[in-house]
Amino acid sequence: MPQPIAASSTRLTDIAQTVLRKRYLIKDEYGNIIEEPETLFRRVADTLAAVDARYGVADDEIAAVADSFYTLMVEGCFEPNSPTLMNAGRPLGQLSACFVLPIDDDLSSIYETLKHQALIHQSGGGTGFAFSRLRPRNDVVRSTMGVASGPVSFMKVYDNSTEAIKQGGTRRGANMGILAVDHPDILEFITSKSDTTKITNFNISVAITNAFMQAVQDDAEYDLINPRTKRVQVASRDGLKHPLTGEVLIPAGQPMRLRARMVFDLIIQSAHATGEPGLFFIDQANEYNPVPQRGDYEATNPCGEQPLLPYDVCNLGSINLGKFVTEQGEIDWESMRDVVHHSTHFLDNVIDANHYPLPQIAETSQRIRRIGLGVMGWADMLVRLGIPYNSHQAVNLGREVMRFVDEEAKVASEQLARQRGVFPEWEASIWGPDNTCARRPDGSRIRPERRLRNCNLTTVAPTGTISMIAGCSSGIEPHFAVAFWRYQADTRMLDINADFIALARRQGWYSKELMERIANTGHIHHSETPKDVQRIWVTAHDIAPEWHVRMQAAFQEHTDSAISKTINFAHDATPEDVCAAYELAFSLKCKGITVYRDGSRSNQVLSTGSATNQVQATVSDAAPAQTFQTEAPTPSKLSPRPIPLGPLTSRSYPLSTPHGKLRLFVTEVDREPLEVFAIIGRAGSDVMAFTEALGRLLSLGLRCGIPINLLAEQLRGIGGSRSTGFGPDRVRSVPDAIGKILQDYYVDEVTSQSNGYSNGNDNGHAADHADSYRDLAEHSELIASGEICPECQNATLLNNEGCRKCYICGYTEC
Repeated sequence: MPQPIAASSTRLTDIAQTVLRKRYLIKDEYGNIIEEPETLFRRVADTLAAVDARYGVADDEIAAVADSFYTLMVEGCFEPNSPTLMNAGRPLGQLSACFVLPIDDDLSSIYETLKHQALIHQSGGGTGFAFSRLRPRNDVVRSTMGVASGPVSFMKVYDNSTEAIKQGGTRRGANMGILAVDHPDILEFITSKSDTTKITNFNISVAITNAFMQAVQDDAEYDLINPRTKRVQVASRDGLKHPLTGEVLIPAGQPMRLRARMVFDLIIQSAHATGEPGLFFIDQANEYNPVPQRGDYEATNPCGEQPLLPYDVCNLGSINLGKFVTEQGEIDWESMRDVVHHSTHFLDNVIDANHYPLPQIAETSQRIRRIGLGVMGWADMLVRLGIPYNSHQAVNLGREVMRFVDEEAKVASEQLARQRGVFPEWEASIWGPDNTCARRPDGSRIRPERRLRNCNLTTVAPTGTISMIAGCSSGIEPHFAVAFWRYQADTRMLDINADFIALARRQGWYSKELMERIANTGHIHHSETPKDVQRIWVTAHDIAPEWHVRMQAAFQEHTDSAISKTINFAHDATPEDVCAAYELAFSLKCKGITVYRDGSRSNQVLSTGSATNQVQATVSDAAPAQTFQTEAPTPSKLSPRPIPLGPLTSRSYPLSTPHGKLRLFVTEVDREPLEVFAIIGRAGSDVMAFTEALGRLLSLGLRCGIPINLLAEQLRGIGGSRSTGFGPDRVRSVPDAIGKILQDYYVDEVTSQSNGYSNGNDNGHAADHADSYRDLAEHSELIASGEICPECQNATLLNNEGCRKCYICGYTEC
């Protein structure tokens, strides 16, 4: 590991500095930043190193440990999870990212856990829940002689609570909801997120058993079990209906048995449509539960990579694999070993430095001392070694690298155990002496006996913003793009992978024009790019889903917990393709799987490459060109005119409002507005919903011939939360903003031009491009996902690592 240095923010990329300023650096009560990046890293390092004093370490040695921790972070060799960076050395002091809370089948437990969820979200953590213990919908509630509302209804209650609580003023909390595949409400659960504007603060996964997968293979039926009675559920008076077709699958009064293949197909159909639910292979996870004496795994953290017990917690951190490739194109295993050992020490200290939100969580953490050391920068390592991601060589190397990281983490944990003692539950754990807990039913040991300080050591978690801080690729994901446009403060900048541009210059085929073309098209497959470079620099959508699954499985072989990874599919992938990925993940002993098909969410507005045609198709239906009416229509004429065939001119108008930055797109024919499309805020939020509704109604009005000046007049001046107006344009509300744009550019401007002059008053709002949709598609790396980022308002939210993040501003849901 490099020697300690004086940190400088110049070592950080522009996006890293942006992320630190927005999310991590301390601010005063007025929102002014009062901390520099180097003082943040020093704050965290000193806080974590101070723990060593509890174990009799001398002050000079503690100072050396603090320097080593500082260097790990400032050099980008290792970064801890976000709560540690945000809260270490500060009054809150909550340093962990992921928790699981129990929900028992009574109202007191449900609402006590709801309170605990709120406390954890307030402190910056994410929560996972198993709703499998709750009695099914319409089941009896004897205390009131009423009927139960079921797990999905309470999941909605938890979702609403999450919506109300912001974490540290930056983002809303994240949740994982899991239901056992044999729960009587499983069909309702599978389709609960078919409407992607509902339950937006939850990821969902189905807990799949080995027995269920065998029933799928055998095309057999299986029982749905009431968790209250532990017996096969009997269908209620309405019977059990298929949630999509309404077909009665089980008549009233009959035992509830379903074809496993039908249920599996419904999961696949839903995942193909929306990316959810994922699968949690619960038997595979529980086989490696290190402390089964404390209970079984029922749920995971929000991104699925960390199975946890009730009131369990894990603090995470990741090493940057790209840092360990030498200039000679070889892996520096000795430096990697050194960083793994220091990082393990760091994460073990987090357990003692942490201020836990609940006493039950503190007790569990101290008893089992779970940590989650993972990796990031895997794609960087591969391209620096000249290895394509979608190759057996890469899969085999992934297995070897993770074996090394996992083993060295355990060696470091053994060293800590010699100094500080094993974790208190060690003797009864699968790492302990030869006891029943340590062996499978066939007599083989689950894990070899090892005296460890920590019950689990390795996890491949989402790296979200920490990979941006470290300046590396995310987790074990491939690169998403090589070059892209980044928009910040209304300035468009070309962002190119530093390794790629260095290679292009070294080999003599670099040109600015080629880099811009790569950013515009979203791929490197151009004649100037050498074929061997195209083969090595594959990006997420160049890679068949099978390779994504095989890479996940390779890392899983030597990871204590699980892997957070997205299996990417092209838009035209079929449900059969998704099924093949799910079945492959199970056969390769993954502990879970998350898929995402490009364009599958209804609020996605862009896609890779030739996005323009696809976006235009969502805005207008092709039809012969028509002329505009110039007078108000009579009721008999209120028939929407068709949309002309062929490309249409569109313009983009941004404007700040009290609810955030609005972007209005106006499609034109002969400079006359035909349709409008508006985006603002968080996809799935109320403000986005009414903004979209305004756009639809305005478009209908324009296509019915209502003059633009009448529409603008009706919208302008509508008041909202800022009665005096917001920003330099004194915008009072979203309707007022849209009215101002229409008035300025389609009423006043047209009038002034007809008088022989231009008002010249665009205030920098209008982006007059031949096609503003294409321009927006060039804004970011995220042209293949295109969900709307709730912070920067761009369609730049990427499905990645089983999570979503924005490469423009650094927002993440992880």
